[in-house]
Amino acid sequence: MDNEKIDVTNCDLELIHIPGQIQAHGFLIVLDHNLIIRFVSDNLPQFILGASNNLINEPLAKLELLIKNRKQPEFIMQLIKFGEADENFYQKNPFSLDVSGMPFHLILSKIGPLQLLEFEPAASDDNVDIQSKVGSSIMAMLGDKNITSLVSNAAIQVKKNINYDRVMVYKFAEDGHGEVIAEAKNDGLEAWLGLHYPASDIPKQARELYKLNLTRIIADVNAAPAKIITSANNPQPLNLTNSQLRAVSPIHIQYLKNMEVASSFSISLIYKGELWGLIACHNYTPRFLDYKSRESAKLIGQILSNALEFMEKEQNVELQKLFEERLVQLNRYLLKNNSIENAIIGEKVTLLDITAASGAVLLFENKLTTLGTTPTSEELEGLIDWAQNNITDLSWQTTNLSALYPPAAAFKDVASGMLLFTISKQLKEYVIWFKPEVLQTVSWAGNPNKPVTIDETGLKHLSPRHSFEKWVQDVTGTSLQWMPEEIKAVTRLKDELLYAINIKANAIRLLNDKLREAYEELDTFSYTISHDLKSPIAAIKGYSDLMLMKPELETDMQKALKRIGERAGKMNNMVNDILNYTHLTRLDIQYKDLNAGAMIEDIITDLDLDDFKRKIKITLGPLPKLYGDKVMIMQVFSNLINNAVKYSVNEESASIHIEGKVKEKEVIYSIKDNGLGIAPENMTLIFGLFKRMDNVHKIDGSGVGLAIVKRIVEKHNGKIWVESELGKGSIFYVSFKKGMLIS
Repeated sequence: MDNEKIDVTNCDLELIHIPGQIQAHGFLIVLDHNLIIRFVSDNLPQFILGASNNLINEPLAKLELLIKNRKQPEFIMQLIKFGEADENFYQKNPFSLDVSGMPFHLILSKIGPLQLLEFEPAASDDNVDIQSKVGSSIMAMLGDKNITSLVSNAAIQVKKNINYDRVMVYKFAEDGHGEVIAEAKNDGLEAWLGLHYPASDIPKQARELYKLNLTRIIADVNAAPAKIITSANNPQPLNLTNSQLRAVSPIHIQYLKNMEVASSFSISLIYKGELWGLIACHNYTPRFLDYKSRESAKLIGQILSNALEFMEKEQNVELQKLFEERLVQLNRYLLKNNSIENAIIGEKVTLLDITAASGAVLLFENKLTTLGTTPTSEELEGLIDWAQNNITDLSWQTTNLSALYPPAAAFKDVASGMLLFTISKQLKEYVIWFKPEVLQTVSWAGNPNKPVTIDETGLKHLSPRHSFEKWVQDVTGTSLQWMPEEIKAVTRLKDELLYAINIKANAIRLLNDKLREAYEELDTFSYTISHDLKSPIAAIKGYSDLMLMKPELETDMQKALKRIGERAGKMNNMVNDILNYTHLTRLDIQYKDLNAGAMIEDIITDLDLDDFKRKIKITLGPLPKLYGDKVMIMQVFSNLINNAVKYSVNEESASIHIEGKVKEKEVIYSIKDNGLGIAPENMTLIFGLFKRMDNVHKIDGSGVGLAIVKRIVEKHNGKIWVESELGKGSIFYVSFKKGMLIS
């Protein structure tokens, strides 16, 4: 990438694995699978007497003649053949040989079909002998009992071994920025312990390479790199991912120069397969460590990585044990409790107890329940809507909620950290935990936000900082990190909870199937019985009417036959009502826009009020349109209006008022009378089958009419209710959805 195009926003796009050059303290030869030379570094003549850069497309044998290896003429060729037969061959690096009479290390590696041959001097500067010291250093490190003293001692031991001016243990945070957590340095150097460095100092692609190459030497930042050359017809750049000599990014070179560092060496610290941190070593004069010394130092890093992993596990084992015990208890609650909500929030141990959070929220079955300290209901409503639209992962976490959801700044004191898992996105069901804000003061090595500078020629220079003076920043809106033990516990709860919900859903589905079968059987039975009763009832009515036609019958006999006919007629009406009630189950609703006013006026006209032999006043208010089944809605109003008239029988002047009101999502009709009224204890019973109140026994009725009305209204996804006072009348309300079909 052109330096002119590099800035603080795109330095993580720099192709550092294909720099097209190597560091100048060694040289490079690249062979194809036929052992033909395809790439060489242009500093070859500086190391091999009589060599030139015209070896491209020449066989390996020509290089071996130029090297003049004293051991055997085809030493390199023999090594490569051994490598083809031994999959562990590359772990045996380096291989010793002489180049023009000087001892060198040969490091072999492969990248695709290409074989990389890297040649480095076999001796370190100052004759450093790490191999003889590494054992005692490791023993000294492993005597520490906690992470802080472990990393501090590791910095001291590495400095003793390689004698760099400054050795630091540098730990990466989740966002990629780093902090110096341990330091060993020469007297007179400014302390950098506790300083933070932005993620752009070691961008993502560099961190990925540190996971592959566990050591990295930069021998001299001021040395001009050697270019890699190849044939003109080979446009493919050379991938140096596995290279020891890979050249350094111009950005990083400038970074080191700004710190006045002449040489650096780093050792990767790996934790669970990820880059935990680095042992970063700085020297203020050029410094070279040979390959064997770097490998010995790498062993220190590997031992330290293992020790860190072990100690972190040991430190968290008690917390993990506590969370696991509470999870076991929650699982018991889930297994024995029919209510998911009660199981995880209503018992002694709750979902809040499996984390170190200060508050938790359960949104389940359209009910929001909070535990501990949480945002307000209004704040939670907005937050959950945002999560519904923006969070796609089943599990999600942050320690800086307001950075992602700006309204959270208003409640950062209770919810700067958020951990969420989704029960059902479709049903908008979540479990959420919160951690409060923890105010922090972060000391940076210079202002991390300093922009790119431009020199007198107009060339841009990206520098993390030209000044590394301590720059203090107060960090707000962040919480403590979510610990691995918390995330593990929440993940296990999610699995247990989803399993319990699935089990209960299956049980409910089976129960619903059985209820549906039983309901259908009962419905069929009642329909069949009612239908079959019509014939004998009709026969009884017919025979009684025929017998009444005989004039010779005695008066008492005529009265008895007349009563039989009346009772048969009443039974026939009741059977018809039952048939109507059961018939509703089989009907599909035919939705239409309805002129409710015209329907109600037709019902009133059909009443023939003069037949009631008393004064009945019916008044009408607004009668808005409805959306539903015309026959069914007609039956609703017919029943309710007839009841209003019928149960006003004791009033010499009955008063009935009917009107409708249009609300935001519904239309509500009311039918008000001044009749008998309903006792409070009977208010919930009147909509049941055959439920008639004590004060209406002298008034004809089957006890089915209001049950039919209720079923029709519910089939329309509406509601029916009543307000009443005994002796003063009743108001029946029916509510229908406004202008839309509800399936």
